[in-house]
Amino acid sequence: MTEGTGPSDATQRRLLIVEDDTVFARTLARSFERRGYAVQVLAGPDQLDAVAAAFRPGFAVVDLRLAGASGLSCIETLHRVDADMRIVVLTGFASIATAVEAIKLGATNYLTKPANTDDIEAAFAKVEGDAEVDLTAAPTSIKTLEWEHIHQTLADSEFNISEAARRLGMHRRTLARKLDKRHMG
Repeated sequence: MTEGTGPSDATQRRLLIVEDDTVFARTLARSFERRGYAVQVLAGPDQLDAVAAAFRPGFAVVDLRLAGASGLSCIETLHRVDADMRIVVLTGFASIATAVEAIKLGATNYLTKPANTDDIEAAFAKVEGDAEVDLTAAPTSIKTLEWEHIHQTLADSEFNISEAARRLGMHRRTLARKLDKRHMG
């Protein structure tokens, strides 16, 4: 699919939202419905195959961190259902590692929370990379490196906090406090 073209007419304005925060999901759904989208919401990966196959969305918004699950598996499932589906990942736990994995698995774009409907629609529209994007010369901070290491360990342990804490060599409560401080949405 190239810039300026979208999913086929049959799926053009169908949006699937996979988000476990019911208030945020409901708000997002209503906002997209006002823009002419047909919207379905799932709280997690349960029934994702069946709903995606029956609903045939052209667009999807997937939360990276779902209660008891990773949104990465949802991206993989949705991409398998329709390789042209435009999938935007939303997360309050952004890291380079998960952004790379999300794109490899078929996501179109990756946004940090808070993101609004305008941000998400702009991400749906931007399917091509931009070779002219400014490169920053600023080195990565120690805090950012620490966060990326923590997040990669969390992803590797399937977001099991106890297992991630063990792998990081820290107490589970210490890791939970760090995650609470870093939570953005």
